[in-house]
Amino acid sequence: MKRLLLILFLLVSISGFTQIDTEKSVIKFQISNTAFNTVEGTFTGMTGTVSFDPKNLTNSKFDVCVDASSVNTENEKRDNHLRKEDFFFVEKYPKICFSSAQIVKTTKGYKVTGDLTMHGTTKVVEVPFTYSDKIFIGELTLDRQDYGVGGNSVLVGDEVELEIVCTLK
Repeated sequence: MKRLLLILFLLVSISGFTQIDTEKSVIKFQISNTAFNTVEGTFTGMTGTVSFDPKNLTNSKFDVCVDASSVNTENEKRDNHLRKEDFFFVEKYPKICFSSAQIVKTTKGYKVTGDLTMHGTTKVVEVPFTYSDKIFIGELTLDRQDYGVGGNSVLVGDEVELEIVCTLK
């Protein structure tokens, strides 16, 4: 048994995959509401693996998910509504996941391109990010309607601004 554990540990170490620190990782978002108000919130419960080597981007990889039911706008009534069918429908789609296809160096850091799956829909997105001391920080803007989140609500803006903070153990 000890030998098997040692082999598994060595394989994980050699592969370069690193676990995400769920406690320190978060996705922050903001979206307009009724054109006069901005709603801010977070998603937590980030899990997955990251293999990132700035000197070997070809073999670097992100496979990350966040718990959709963790949505938190500090308004319990709104958060419960966001978990229902007309928004995130967390009973059917419990995770929001990203899997990278390519990572490239840019003048301001890096850019990862990959598949973002949310609410049963997968789209290719690009996320510019920086990396320092086991922390990735990325930003992007999504159109919620591309993923069928929130239907055609005229009270909720279409564009959602995201800041992703992914900390490795």
